[in-house]
Amino acid sequence: MNRHLRRLGAACLLATGLAHADGIEVNQVGFTPGAAKWAAVPDTAARGFKLVRAGTDEVVLRGVLGASARWAPADRVVRLADFSALKTPGDYELVVDGLPRSPRIHIAADAYAELSAAALKAYYFNRASAPLWGVNAGRWARRAGHADDHVLVHASAAGPGRPEGTVISAPKGWYDAGDYNKYIVNSGITVYTLLAAWEHYPGVFKAQHLNIPETGNGLPDVLNEAMWNLEWMLAMQDPADGGVYHKLTNKGFDGVVMPADARGERYVVQKSTAAALDFAAVMAQASRVFAAFKGQRPGLSARMLSASQRAWDWAQAHPNEVYKQPPDIRTGGYGDDKLDDEFAWAGVELWSATGDKRFRPDLAKLAISVPGWGDVKGLAWVTLGQHLEQLSQNDSVVVKARIVELADELAANWRASDYGVGMQSRDYVWGSNAVVLNQALMLIQAYRLQPKPERLAAAQALFDHVLGRNPLGQSMVTGFGAKPPLHPHHRPSEADGVEPPVPGFLVGGPNPGRQDQKGCPAYPSAQPAMAYLDNFCSYASNEIAINWNAPLVYVSAALQALTPKPHP
Repeated sequence: MNRHLRRLGAACLLATGLAHADGIEVNQVGFTPGAAKWAAVPDTAARGFKLVRAGTDEVVLRGVLGASARWAPADRVVRLADFSALKTPGDYELVVDGLPRSPRIHIAADAYAELSAAALKAYYFNRASAPLWGVNAGRWARRAGHADDHVLVHASAAGPGRPEGTVISAPKGWYDAGDYNKYIVNSGITVYTLLAAWEHYPGVFKAQHLNIPETGNGLPDVLNEAMWNLEWMLAMQDPADGGVYHKLTNKGFDGVVMPADARGERYVVQKSTAAALDFAAVMAQASRVFAAFKGQRPGLSARMLSASQRAWDWAQAHPNEVYKQPPDIRTGGYGDDKLDDEFAWAGVELWSATGDKRFRPDLAKLAISVPGWGDVKGLAWVTLGQHLEQLSQNDSVVVKARIVELADELAANWRASDYGVGMQSRDYVWGSNAVVLNQALMLIQAYRLQPKPERLAAAQALFDHVLGRNPLGQSMVTGFGAKPPLHPHHRPSEADGVEPPVPGFLVGGPNPGRQDQKGCPAYPSAQPAMAYLDNFCSYASNEIAINWNAPLVYVSAALQALTPKPHP
């Protein structure tokens, strides 16, 4: 992380200018030697490009620029430079006559290790109910906020054993985003993605030491961090009936203060079917993961599986308890009235954990899509793809075919893109950077089943898109790249008095909806891929969120682990 943080001085100068639309755009963090590598070049009369050693004129590679083409999401004419042939570790710059040199291009075998670790440690920086000590948090140390040991049962959540006003304790967990509330539905996809990253790439995470308080306790730090939120999730289940509260929250959003200075009364609000099913899915998955760590956490796996089954049973008895925001609650809703995907996902996780066929969904009727918090059926297919050995031969064929079908569609978008990235104009929505990375995640699932190079190349291109190869010339991860976000919508980063924001957070990204524009300066552009504002006011394009960081952790680890090493 230190190398990237040292670049913030230069980034401060860059951030005072306009969008980086007239320069060469490239992944500003780095590439592994065997990765596919591209840059986007503004339309130019030059025919070729060259790679030079950084800070010199020593040419190490020459190439021909691609044809000029207009990329619709930014309404910009660009040419692509493919320098995948450069595989030697080092620092380079891409040079095109008549243009400024590109940001520095870093090639190294461990190119994504610092990013992956920082993206995971960002969760530590968003912990509730604990101080962040200087030895672990450095300049971003802070006092504890929200003990959440005196939480009231809201009227919407009242039940026979816990009437309105009952005091419960539900500490720990992560603040969901730039605010100080905690939500089960969004925790579901978040924790799942982190645990899947561990299941798929344990070697990457065994090598990580995040310098969090639990480091060295016998668990990999990815599981230590996930446990902070899993313990809170367990406390959100009503022991009387197995239902799960939708969220733990203030009645309204806190002001721009540090967690320790946010003192509003806290409530658990309504049990919902979506919360119960997301909880059931994650607890079944976690029971599977923590079964290997019975020595470190005795009884935990069995407790999680029991909690999962009780939440499942509650959801079966309450199949349409859609979350409805009570009139006196004004924080995030995470409402979802389409629940077939949650039932399928939870069923797949319980089926995988228990082998009990009563949980098995009908795979013939289960669609597949790029996952998001409101559409989690893609997660069911990820789990099925990871556990093919549990499937019949026919089911295994179906799973492979369905995952490959989606990946082929995403790869076709990549091949057809004039910018060399598979995003379409319609994909630039609130949290578009998570759409980018979840598309990459699904391409990677197909690559793991059938390792065709174009699938990994298309995923790499999407990864590059959030790290600087975008028409803003903007890295979308705090603390990383030549031009990182400096003013994310994140209360601790804004209120702590420390100039750089907390590192490792992915911001939401371009969002032509611009739902915050009444309270913000004008966005520099309304084009889908350029509607972004690096300002704290911009919750629609510059907020952080736990579910957005999770695919950043996953994809950075996957590319580190899966990218073929070049032959000597």
